Amino acid sequence: DIIPQPLLDQYLSMTDPARAQTVDTEIAKHCAYSLPGVALTLGRQNWHCLKDTYETLASDVQWKVRRTLAFSIHELAVILGDQLTAADLVPIFNGFLKDLDEVRIGVLKHLYDFLKLLHADKRREYLYQLQEFVVTDNSRNWRFRYELAEQLILILELYNPNDVYDYLRHIALTLCSDKVSEVRWISFKLVVAILQKFFANSANALGLNFISELVVRFRHCSKWVGRQAFAFICQVG
Repeated sequence: DIIPQPLLDQYLSMTDPARAQTVDTEIAKHCAYSLPGVALTLGRQNWHCLKDTYETLASDVQWKVRRTLAFSIHELAVILGDQLTAADLVPIFNGFLKDLDEVRIGVLKHLYDFLKLLHADKRREYLYQLQEFVVTDNSRNWRFRYELAEQLILILELYNPNDVYDYLRHIALTLCSDKVSEVRWISFKLVVAILQKFFANSANALGLNFISELVVRFRHCSKWVGRQAFAFICQVG
């Protein structure tokens, strides 16, 4: 009743490989781009009409199609709600995390937006995987690491101080020693945000331990760039 059945059938047929040869080589990408809008129009109660098409697009051989979905998966999660997201989108999301950098960046740019929609226990599973974002297919892709630092500043609010200390602290320290100055600078802001998180939540012992680690690692560093990093961290703070 919402969309005429012939129109919906026409949309769903856009993933047919034959259409790519006869109509438009990028028809699957257009289908992927439009999918959140179609899902919003149909409503979550009719998600079953789109689920197979979404899974087909998510495994398309063209990385541009998968990239398009990766950039909008957080929007689709809002439309579908937590239960459908956990059941149908999380497996797709996990696949994108292991994809090419061109696809992973779509997930990374909206990582906070997606994680905040998950239940705390499901969200906690990703603590182990955040470290993987530090490694890229091309080490010169410094904007990827910059984006990671920016997202982590937001993500801090989703985890308790102990989890931040055990997992996110290590990533922040790694990024603070990046070869690219822009990555280091945003990482100094991340370090300060972590310290603020500790002291705002009365996790003073964790905060003092982290400060001691920063002093040893940067203040007493034999290289000037390390000592400069310590000065910058103090300046940001």
